[in-house]
Amino acid sequence: MVLRVYRLQASMTDDGLRVVNREAAGCCAAHPADLITVGAREDDGGRMWFFTSWRYPVAEVERVVDAVMVIRGLLDGKPGAAQ
Repeated sequence: MVLRVYRLQASMTDDGLRVVNREAAGCCAAHPADLITVGAREDDGGRMWFFTSWRYPVAEVERVVDAVMVIRGLLDGKPGAAQ
């Protein structure tokens, strides 16, 4: 539901949650997308975090809105948007 508020489309796959920003043009695909997973972040005492497909830590699992905002920034199609 939170992803829809930020105009992101999501679907579950065997590997994680595939998130797509249909409002931005992609470079290698029609639209920017990424696979989001959940795992323990060792440098945070093993607490559970959301991660991108390249293991970029997004946010703690309890911080869903923060995670969606970061993901939206990463997928907005603008260089440096998530920095």
